[in-house]
Amino acid sequence: MVSTLGKNSEFAEVNIYNEGSLLMALRDVDLVVHAAGPFQQAPKCTVLEAAIETKTAYIDVCDDTIYSQRAKSFKDRAIAANIPAITTGGIYPGVSNVMAAELVRVARNESKGEPERLRFSYYTAGTGGAGPTILATSFLLLGEEVVAYNKGEEITLEPYSGMLSVDFGKGIGRKDVFLLNLPEVRSAREVLGVPTVSARFGTAPFFWNWGMVTMQRLFPAEYLRDRSKVQQLVQLFDPVVRAFDGIAGERVSMRVDLECTDGRNTVGIFSHRRLSVSVGTAIAAFVLAVLEGATQPGVWFPEEPEGIAIEAREVLLKRASQGTINFVMNKAPWMVETEPKELGLGIYI
Repeated sequence: MVSTLGKNSEFAEVNIYNEGSLLMALRDVDLVVHAAGPFQQAPKCTVLEAAIETKTAYIDVCDDTIYSQRAKSFKDRAIAANIPAITTGGIYPGVSNVMAAELVRVARNESKGEPERLRFSYYTAGTGGAGPTILATSFLLLGEEVVAYNKGEEITLEPYSGMLSVDFGKGIGRKDVFLLNLPEVRSAREVLGVPTVSARFGTAPFFWNWGMVTMQRLFPAEYLRDRSKVQQLVQLFDPVVRAFDGIAGERVSMRVDLECTDGRNTVGIFSHRRLSVSVGTAIAAFVLAVLEGATQPGVWFPEEPEGIAIEAREVLLKRASQGTINFVMNKAPWMVETEPKELGLGIYI
């Protein structure tokens, strides 16, 4: 990696659970990106704590509700240290949060109604080139009850249930997606004030979705929440998954739907041929925003105006969407779908 990046880079081995190791690595550093997942069942926010201690700006690509809420609990310490920090600052969650925030902002400016339903839908072919880390994350999420919101009430649902067939537009088409417990559901509900919010994910080939449903039913939740046991499962399945990755590719797509009380429906779609590239581009967009001063001291979600200033969102989305095969915002569903019709199967939240 160093040889690829060039002479301005260097390699340092860091143990994120060793405070001394972290403090040494972050000495005289402008900003740290914490991408050492999986974040599910992680006991502490060690990198964030070290960033605050060393007065280093911070971004993580956390995709876990509990971890992101724990990170938020360090807000006052980050403010006292005058350090800007963003949690869930990857692609999904991350760019998807900013897309949702912009859909809601524009709707409130232009619509006579109020936003009433926000739905995040994600698709990644295979592991998206991320290999064992995304595999471990997926298995760990199968051990968590799904938190969603229906008309302002928090509800819990089974993981990988509530299938919907969602049209991701050109280059991707229609894919089946399933409920997962993702942090942007809670943060969007609290920050954006939309009463009904949910998030779904699906993969390909299609039988991987069947496998996820089978695992959720076959293994007890306690087993799937145990990181050591999940790691054993990953070692077992990884060679098989990697073999199919070569066939499936690593296309990624996000669709964010917003429905308003006056019947206004708008969507945002982000699709890329390679998840591994688009994640890097998305994180770089967040890094630039923080370094350019778009983030206030504290710990913030991307959709919070203190996290990414409202006037900085357009630039962030433009940067993050570089290389996409399809990126649209604030369009009517029929304008972007390959088949302008959506069939919902199972629970519709």
